[in-house]
Amino acid sequence: MTVRAGPAARAPGEAVLARRAAVRLGAQAAALVALIVVVLTAVAVVVVIGAQRAQVTAVLDSAIGRADDVDDPPSGVHLLIRDTAGRVTQTPGLPPGVADDLALAAAAVGGRPPAVERNVRDVQYEIATARRDDGVTVQAILDLTANHAERNRLLRMMLATGVVGLVVAGAAGTWLGHRALAPLSAALSLQHRFVADAGHELRTPLTLLGTRAQMLHRHLRRDGADPQLLGEAAGVVADSRRLTAILEDLLLAADPLGERPTELVDLAELARDISGSVGADASVHDVTVRTEAPDPVPVVGSRAALTRALTALVDNAVRHAHSAVVVEARPADGHAVLEVTDDGDGVDPAVAPRLFERFATGARPTGPGRRRYGLGLALVAEIAAAHHGAVELVADGPGTRFRLVLPAVPARADTTPKNL
Repeated sequence: MTVRAGPAARAPGEAVLARRAAVRLGAQAAALVALIVVVLTAVAVVVVIGAQRAQVTAVLDSAIGRADDVDDPPSGVHLLIRDTAGRVTQTPGLPPGVADDLALAAAAVGGRPPAVERNVRDVQYEIATARRDDGVTVQAILDLTANHAERNRLLRMMLATGVVGLVVAGAAGTWLGHRALAPLSAALSLQHRFVADAGHELRTPLTLLGTRAQMLHRHLRRDGADPQLLGEAAGVVADSRRLTAILEDLLLAADPLGERPTELVDLAELARDISGSVGADASVHDVTVRTEAPDPVPVVGSRAALTRALTALVDNAVRHAHSAVVVEARPADGHAVLEVTDDGDGVDPAVAPRLFERFATGARPTGPGRRRYGLGLALVAEIAAAHHGAVELVADGPGTRFRLVLPAVPARADTTPKNL
């Protein structure tokens, strides 16, 4: 079983987020109105064309049935009449080339040619020809200019109405979006201020802690203290520096528009450092932490963020292991792979699908202890996504294995510091 954390997008600033969301809502409202207008316009055009066709057919049939002579046809209609003797007369003013002589001849011998449309000098005509019961053949020609003008006028009106509707819908959607998202923007702003204020308040005591740890280390070294005690003091100094770097990274992460500076980071070296820093805590749990990283595994990223991710994985493994944790860093298929494996009871299959979600925990109840909030693995997933990588749970044996996969640095890659 393999559970992979999905991609996590970096959140923009609350004001930018609200503005983009409002614009998105406005665009969606405009698109919906556009779709409605297109559908209504299509329906209206079909209905209008159908009604006009029925009206044209009715006018032509009426003109054919009532025609006594060619001198007084209905408005917009021209007539050709062929009497029983074969003489043909036509309405004065009929434009040349409009009459359908073939249809007139065919109808005279008993056929009923279908109505046709003919374009003469950019004018559209509808032509119907029929032989009446009295033996007279009549051809009625209707000028469609008025029909087309009415249809075009309707289309122009609907187009203008649609454009106005789009503008109004877009503006209304954007305004309503701003109103609906105002509480969310305020909540995000409050959250970011809290993180920034908390980080600012923690920076001073952390600085003092680091200074005092350095002074203690210098005094112990000067007084020739026990090497083990001296090593522990050096570890406190290193941990205080690491904690300060993590705090700075948290402040950058809390700033929605902030960018983490990147550098060339050796995952193998980072794995050895983290394994050494958690050694004391692991010994309390009777757990040994072993590192398997003989060769450098370079990646480009934020050292502080990657330190947070690896610390979370190792800390999670130490808390669930029975006796051993293995941290391995290696290159594989153009990627940098870092695996943290413990020999614990594994992850509850019911929790595994949402293991990388916030406030989800895969811990099996083992007794009293510190509360677990289910944030560590979610933060690891976010950091991995920010580095264009992924973290996954690999259940291919006893215990639990988490695999962090990041893009490896090509041999001739540009390692100039950038921002994530």
